[in-house]
Amino acid sequence: MAGGRALGHRFGRLWAAYAVSSYGTSLAFGAFPLIAVLVLHSGPAQVAALAAVGRAVGAVIAVPLGPWVEFRRKRPVMVTADLVRFAATMSVPAAFAFGWLTFTQLLVVSVVVAAANIAFGAACGAYLKTLVPREDLLVANSRFESTTWASTMIGPPLGGAAIGAFGPMTTVVADAISYLLSALGIRAIGGTEPLPARADAPRLRARDLLEGWRHILAHPVLRPLLLNSITVNGLIMATQPLLAVLLLGRLGFTPWQYGLVFAAPCIGGLVGSRLTQRLVTRFGRRTVLLTSGALRACWSVGLAFVQPGTPGIALIIVVQLGLVTSCAVFNPVLATYRLDHTDPGRVARTLSAWSVSSSAAIAALTAVWGVLAAVAGTRTAIAAAGVVLLASPLLLPRRETAQQDAPVPADAEDGPGAGDGPGAEDKDGDVIDRA
Repeated sequence: MAGGRALGHRFGRLWAAYAVSSYGTSLAFGAFPLIAVLVLHSGPAQVAALAAVGRAVGAVIAVPLGPWVEFRRKRPVMVTADLVRFAATMSVPAAFAFGWLTFTQLLVVSVVVAAANIAFGAACGAYLKTLVPREDLLVANSRFESTTWASTMIGPPLGGAAIGAFGPMTTVVADAISYLLSALGIRAIGGTEPLPARADAPRLRARDLLEGWRHILAHPVLRPLLLNSITVNGLIMATQPLLAVLLLGRLGFTPWQYGLVFAAPCIGGLVGSRLTQRLVTRFGRRTVLLTSGALRACWSVGLAFVQPGTPGIALIIVVQLGLVTSCAVFNPVLATYRLDHTDPGRVARTLSAWSVSSSAAIAALTAVWGVLAAVAGTRTAIAAAGVVLLASPLLLPRRETAQQDAPVPADAEDGPGAGDGPGAEDKDGDVIDRA
């Protein structure tokens, strides 16, 4: 279980800041697609483009952010990223209030938030490693994972009800305020943070931009895990805007029903994340990683058969329950493994590279599936994603060696002390990245 083990008051404050942000984001679950469909009357191609372009351009902007974050104090970076997300998100309801909101603004805000998300995740992964001892990494990851699913279970139904009662911008305002509160919470953590190596370097070196990818692609287990993750996450996310169009449009789901079918299954996320440590203790990390990783691929094809009314609601809840439970077990194990096998001197660059790769894959697959939906139909595109997902377990690593069980030392060119910065003993930023 995630358990009640004390991890320190500074970790507790960071966890609280994450929780506030996570609940705000969950309240605004699918807010931009909803606004695009219900306010701007956008079609499937535009809704898919909204998700794809924001992630793609945000990922490009974020490429130099990983190395930049690596050599700076992480807490100020996190606070700045939160404030940027607050300002960008708040601009949407402000423009709506004056009648100025356009699809282009939604695209720009998506880009800014996507880039800030990656910067925040890279900084948080490196910073948090100074707060959590290595033996508690799985506990910490499980706590963030359970918070994510708890907020996702509660947030979307409340967000859907709020939209129905107060209008489509209500949850966007709540999301923006949650970023501001997160920034204040992180600022309140206090304590001192060591100055990273090369913090006074006048500029980034070209090789710094690729260091995270070099580490991942050279590692015999991180490499297939990245390929599996970007494939699974990309295909799951590519179907989200298509499901919004299908459920809210053709099948006539109300906003609260749309929120309910994705919120109720999150009880599986709570159960899975709290069982992760127990499962790893009993069966071993590798077995849990491979089994839960394979199970993630078995559910999404069922979404192609959703029908209107109660049967459709029941089907989506069952499919999502299986998917969420599997992901909730897999994610903390992956996050812990990735930190264990990343030297402190390159944590931010590795997490940034992972996030950029994930965002780029999601953007590309969302664009492709948007075109497929326009050509072959929304339901056919959703079915195709489910079928391809069934083959994704083939990308999971099949064996571990002694080489894979030891962190790879940081590049000697990073200079003395490159591994002594704030990334010294922490956890991964994959869960944090979702804030």
